Amino acid sequence: MTRIAIQGYRGCFHEQAAREFYSRRNESVGIVECPTFESLFKALSEGRADAAVMAIENTISGGLLPNFELLRANPYRIKGEVYIPIHQNLMALPGQELEDIKEVRTHYMAINQTRRFFVKNCPWIKMVESEDTAKSAIDIAQGGLKGIGAVASELAAEENGLTILARGIETYKQNFTRFLILDDSITVPRGNTNKASLCFTLPHKPGSLAQVLTVMSFYDMNLTRIQSLPIPGQEWQYFFYVDIRFSTYERYRQALKAVRPLMAGLYILGEYKSAMQ
Repeated sequence: MTRIAIQGYRGCFHEQAAREFYSRRNESVGIVECPTFESLFKALSEGRADAAVMAIENTISGGLLPNFELLRANPYRIKGEVYIPIHQNLMALPGQELEDIKEVRTHYMAINQTRRFFVKNCPWIKMVESEDTAKSAIDIAQGGLKGIGAVASELAAEENGLTILARGIETYKQNFTRFLILDDSITVPRGNTNKASLCFTLPHKPGSLAQVLTVMSFYDMNLTRIQSLPIPGQEWQYFFYVDIRFSTYERYRQALKAVRPLMAGLYILGEYKSAMQ
């Protein structure tokens, strides 16, 4: 069994992502709950977890910026990714109806994703921010809290014996979160590798980024994401985080060799198989 560190609690979308990825590898998983993303990396470094699954971006809210820095600052490489559709559900203890619910607890992002449903269908319900979607479901189940609902995943309802009163209550149905797989035991064959995540710094001179992007374009690198973050203590200097897709590993390595002289520093955060076809 592979011990997987996740940010959050059992039944959360991180657990759903972990189970989906490792089921494709026919591996069973044990979940190591971590309250923060920093503690997720600590679980890895202390040997309490064998691997980790970490959210990096969402199609509605964008990138989780602190997690880019955590990737750069820690030695664990990306070995895969998985995209999970985020479907939010209203749940409560069995035997209750929607009219019985006076308060709903969930994470602030879930509140933002479902507010329109509550305004339209049950405006009497008070929405209360909690630390985690799945933790809200756990608290209701363990405390036997009647009249209180949670907004969380279907997995959270299943694992805590709650009844789903309304399914798919998110405002935007095309809502996906991308999760990264950090697992040093995985070896990705070069023939299967078609995506890389990089972090680089550039000389502080005009046109330096344009030069790098031009070279990557020449080598047919498909830039699927770029994110800049300030370098602490260096005014107007930035780390650039990029994801690139490519058709052959050899062409990708040629591109890296060509752009290295244009960069002040280069970190390869991971080389893996894209989850997108």
